[in-house]
Amino acid sequence: MKETLGILFINSIGRRKYGGGEKWMITAAKGLLQRGHRVFLASKSRSEVLHRARLAGIPVKIFNIGGDFSPLNTWRIARFLQKERIDVLVCNLNKDVRVAGLAARLISRPVAVIARHGIVLCGKKWRHKWTLTHLVDGILTNSRSIRATYATYGWFSPDFVKVIYNGIEPKRAVDPFPYRKHLGNKKVLLSAGRMTEQKGFDFLIQATSLLRARRDDFAVVILGKGRLEGQLKRMVKHQGLEDTVHFWGFQENIEPYMAGCTVFVLASLFEGMPNVVMEAMALGRPVVATDVNGVRELMVDGETGLIVPPRDPEAIAAAVNRLLDDPQLAREMGIRGRQRVEQHFTVDRMISELEEYFRGLVYAKRQA
Repeated sequence: MKETLGILFINSIGRRKYGGGEKWMITAAKGLLQRGHRVFLASKSRSEVLHRARLAGIPVKIFNIGGDFSPLNTWRIARFLQKERIDVLVCNLNKDVRVAGLAARLISRPVAVIARHGIVLCGKKWRHKWTLTHLVDGILTNSRSIRATYATYGWFSPDFVKVIYNGIEPKRAVDPFPYRKHLGNKKVLLSAGRMTEQKGFDFLIQATSLLRARRDDFAVVILGKGRLEGQLKRMVKHQGLEDTVHFWGFQENIEPYMAGCTVFVLASLFEGMPNVVMEAMALGRPVVATDVNGVRELMVDGETGLIVPPRDPEAIAAAVNRLLDDPQLAREMGIRGRQRVEQHFTVDRMISELEEYFRGLVYAKRQA
């Protein structure tokens, strides 16, 4: 019988923030807990990620990490690691590594420290190099493109950065959102995410303007909130697109919106392995996505959707126009996308690979 591991996930992201990295952490923690491991998830008090963890049945712990140097938190985390017999520490942010990773180095118990990078989180700075070569036993990422970027730094051994793809649960039947009731007989382009520069919504709006000059049988729905919301709405108004682009705010469950849309669009400037694209594919939706980081590992261009250059509204408009003009092609891409997710990107496969990776690091740590 294989050994049960003690695992602590720690994520000091802002209290109100909840994105793909936090969703991955809860999915991973829950899956490992169901496999019989002793799992905890730590974050700031009153944080959204802790709220979601509690709802998922994951034991939680509060560590209010606010900066790179926090002796009190380092001491508290060290005590927790020792008391709960933690074998694996998974850190989300660089400051988590500097505070919690240091704690792991200060106790007698061997703890494998992993930095989880869902996007490129370090540049060629001395503090990044020191942190990742002294306080970390491995980097876990979800994209070969991120591993390739880190390989150019010359800091790590070939096996130091481990790629394990995100996983998603097989989709049950999802009742599609009744767009017709709200938008009439329009084809719906859906996009979703935090309203930040990263997500490229300004390029989607520019693409919409170009597409609107060709046709008027579609509507764009954007789900999400963020600091650029006001700016993006002003952009829509300035371009006269208020009857075409609709901001419907943050939605707790976006699956019905995905299930009912005609095409899902990702206009991001950078990503790791974009969960929203995976979710859209799992629901059989054709996807138009920018060629960033893990997108080509998730999608097959021309088979499960269309991949376009980032920062290129003309390319986004042309790809969307092609799918709107060819419903049969869109349906076939949606079917192949769902099949690809079911074959390669399941939660069960992700959890099995995490178990193997964690056990290998723990064994090596104990031997050392």
